[in-house]
Parts: sequence; structure tokens; C-alpha cells
Amino acid sequence: MTTLLVIAKEPRPGKVKTRLTPPFTPREAAALAEAALADTLHAVAAAPAARRVLVLDGSPGPWLPPGFDVVPQCEGGLDERLAAAFAGCSGPALLIGMDTPQVTPELLTVDFAACDAYFGPAEDGGFWALGLASPDPTLLRGVPMSTAATGAVQRERLVAAGLRVRDLPCLRDVDTAADAKAVAERAPRSRFAARLARLGAVVGR
Repeated sequence: MTTLLVIAKEPRPGKVKTRLTPPFTPREAAALAEAALADTLHAVAAAPAARRVLVLDGSPGPWLPPGFDVVPQCEGGLDERLAAAFAGCSGPALLIGMDTPQVTPELLTVDFAACDAYFGPAEDGGFWALGLASPDPTLLRGVPMSTAATGAVQRERLVAAGLRVRDLPCLRDVDTAADAKAVAERAPRSRFAARLARLGAVVGR
């Protein structure tokens, strides 16, 4: 069975979701990040997995449900941190971030019997999920992160390595206030949507 990995930052004001400020304050942005992280972790907790791992920059808080191992992120760029997360796995693994609170347990229920890799593209050109039947950190090292071409480059890495790739649905990351509003509308019952509503969030307020 698959190991599910979540790579995340502790939701502290001024340290997470800084592109939400403005219109949100750093404290509001951190509250939204916490809600997104909680939604993500609870989706992972409800999905079938051999092991659930939070790869964390910071310290765990009350938003962390039971059943997770917590390991610290390594130093270096995001490509190195993602590679290190996979390096800690001895079998099939699927890694996601904390930016897609609309994710569901169904999306995270993967089967590597018919493929070698899963790839979940993001609307901004990145990717929200990456799964490897045989984790190989070299498939991630050197991929330029946080660009409009990140997803394309990463997927091409998988194809060039001869892997059979299965694509997951394209999701929208929460980076900006417009993203937050759109994602909340797609997941109206999420903690993220509830937090956004409590903040009285209106894009362009």
C-alpha cells in the first residue's frame, strides 16, 4: 500500500501565504493556511495508506490529526526538499502540498498496478501531486520550482525516465485572494471555505 506524504509549512503569520497579503493581514493569511492544511491532512487521514507522513517546516500544532509521522524538511530548495521526502520512502509514495484544500480521499486513492507514476497538474503550471511506484529522488533534483513551466518539466522528467504516467485532475492552488475565493467555491463544505467566510473575505475589499 502507498505512503502518503504531505509537505507543508507551520502556519505562522508572516511565514505562509504571504501573497494573500493584501487584502488579508498576515494573521488572516496564516489562519487560511491553517484551514487549508487541516483540510489536506484530514483528506489524507481518510485515504487508504500504509503510512502517513507530514514533512514539516516548523512544529506541529492542534491542526494535526492522529496517525501521522512528522519528519522535518531538509535544507535547500524545494526540489531538494521534495527529493528528500521521497528518499525516506521504501515503497510506493504519493506526495501532495498544503495548497489544495479541495483535495478528497478519492483523489488520493491510487493504484500503481497499471502505472509507475501519478502526476497532478496545477492550474498555475506547477503540480499539486506526484506519485512514484519506486521513489527516486533524482527525478526531482534540478527541476525549477515555482515557475509556469515547473509541472511540464517535472512530467517530462518522468516520461524521459521511461515511466508510465497517469494524470490526476488539474487543481487550483491557493496563492492569491482570487485563488482563495475560487477554491472555497469549489469546496464549500471545507474548513477553508468556512474560515474564509468567517473572515468576511471579499476579493478586492
